[in-house]
Amino acid sequence: MAHGTAHIGETPWRTEIVVGGHAIVADEPEALGGQGAGPAPYDLLLASLGACTAITLKMYAVRKGWPLQSLDVDLKLRGSKDDMHVERTLVISGLDEDQKSRLADIAERTPVTLTLKSGLPIETRLA
Repeated sequence: MAHGTAHIGETPWRTEIVVGGHAIVADEPEALGGQGAGPAPYDLLLASLGACTAITLKMYAVRKGWPLQSLDVDLKLRGSKDDMHVERTLVISGLDEDQKSRLADIAERTPVTLTLKSGLPIETRLA
């Protein structure tokens, strides 16, 4: 499956990430002591959900032969620790209302959506 690494050195909170052969910098905003050199961890979580949603829905439309012109996924992380949730809004161009409704239904079952909804066990060990 997927593999990634994250490395943090002496620069507060700049983190060098390599995942899927791509380098990404994560950081915290200046207001939290970082330099804002990259997305913060929750921003990356939303990016993953957005990418999975867009890719899955585009694949579905292509497989169905639907004339999808564009798809935008707007994501907002809301709430606090105990009631955190994601608001996802789809803006779809080129499809009729039934096709749009079907894509909204499919969005609820994309791989990253299902992973986030069900939770994911994490096993931590020391090397």
